[in-house]
Amino acid sequence: MPNTMQTNSTKNGLFQFYLHNLVWLGLAVLAIVLDQWTKLIALTKIPHVDLPCQEDVEKICAYSDSIQVLPHIFDWTLAYNHGAAFSLLSDAGGWQRYLFTGLASVVSLLFIFWLMRIPKRLIILPIAVSLILGGAIGNLINRITLGYVIDFIHIHYEKTWSFPVFNLADSSITGTVANRDLSR
Repeated sequence: MPNTMQTNSTKNGLFQFYLHNLVWLGLAVLAIVLDQWTKLIALTKIPHVDLPCQEDVEKICAYSDSIQVLPHIFDWTLAYNHGAAFSLLSDAGGWQRYLFTGLASVVSLLFIFWLMRIPKRLIILPIAVSLILGGAIGNLINRITLGYVIDFIHIHYEKTWSFPVFNLADSSITGTVANRDLSR
């Protein structure tokens, strides 16, 4: 009689990947492509001047006019983010670029590994993981190639409230996490 414990442990081992999850990797690639495409559009269509940043002349900042999409609520405004989410650590000495690049690389590899192991019966989880992965790699591409992340979406209310400028990759990450938290 075969040892069922041994058969099951081999079948569900650490490196058991499911081919059907390539669809979810495709969704992550789509998120990356859309993110990079929208950033390219922002760079070419939003009038701006690249000059040394006021707080650190070693860094380049985009000084742009805002293009109103919905007056008093939503603008296209080009900004270069040298830090993490919401410009966290953007005024650090430059080491944060390497920290965030390394962190995003490791987390992306772990997410790919996790994504390929998700059972077929789950739908929402792989969508969430795919969008977070796509957003992380989208910003990682900017950080590696430019040293900063291109942001261009600006939500605000007149001049009384303003959310930090962000991009499609940030939306993929935070929107997915917020949706997960709200669905509990």
